[in-house]
Amino acid sequence: MKNILVPMGTSPSALNTLQYAVAFAKEMGAQVYIMDVFTLASTAGALSNVTEKVAATGREQIKEYIASIDTLGQELKIASYNGDIVDGLNQINKELGIDLIILSPKSNDVNEEYYLGSTSGRIVKLTNIPALIVPKDYTYKPVKSILVAFKSGILKRGRILNPLVEVVNTFKAEVGLLLVKTPGYTDEDLQINTSLLDLSKNLTITENQTTYHGVLEHFQQYQPDMLCVFRRKRGFFKKLWEKSTILKSEFFAPVPVLVLSVKKY
Repeated sequence: MKNILVPMGTSPSALNTLQYAVAFAKEMGAQVYIMDVFTLASTAGALSNVTEKVAATGREQIKEYIASIDTLGQELKIASYNGDIVDGLNQINKELGIDLIILSPKSNDVNEEYYLGSTSGRIVKLTNIPALIVPKDYTYKPVKSILVAFKSGILKRGRILNPLVEVVNTFKAEVGLLLVKTPGYTDEDLQINTSLLDLSKNLTITENQTTYHGVLEHFQQYQPDMLCVFRRKRGFFKKLWEKSTILKSEFFAPVPVLVLSVKKY
């Protein structure tokens, strides 16, 4: 894991998320890039250097954020983008190769009932980059146990698991698998990828209406430091992925959630 990107929003938890990202990246031996996004529409008569001025203002704000946290001796780099945040993430990923996005559940949204706000929800839904969602006010601690929840053990490419493998190897974490048999499951869904099995210490098979309900039922049993799920058309959040905002009443996790990408569907 070489490059970690932190989209810097204006939510109260932004600094806490950045502090977590710095500590996590130090353990992983990764470079942290802080993303500053601004939207500046070009208009007739606009000064040619206005974009540069706006970008410079954003960079100064980011530098103030950096000065207010403990960087743990690491150099944090700034990546600016003028335009839509999802387009920016994809462009920066193309240029730098982003291995992981670390973000807070809710960004630029004062409504406390949301788990994922409109910005963070779009990032998780619309990008093909693994994401780590860090709960608001969550204090960094080493990852000793991970619960991987899924409704189908089919993985077309083993490299999908690379972020999980790196976390497991870095922290020497124990992995528990939770296979949730939901209505309409097939025998093929029960065939678990061997790479995933090789990572795990134990496997629990349960029957629930959704994968999320399976997690709710077994979360206390595992008490993991991290929850790992898959981003795919009929994966963990299922219908939750169909919209940007996700209510806490629909989903809420007290630990970081690692979302792995399984595309194309």
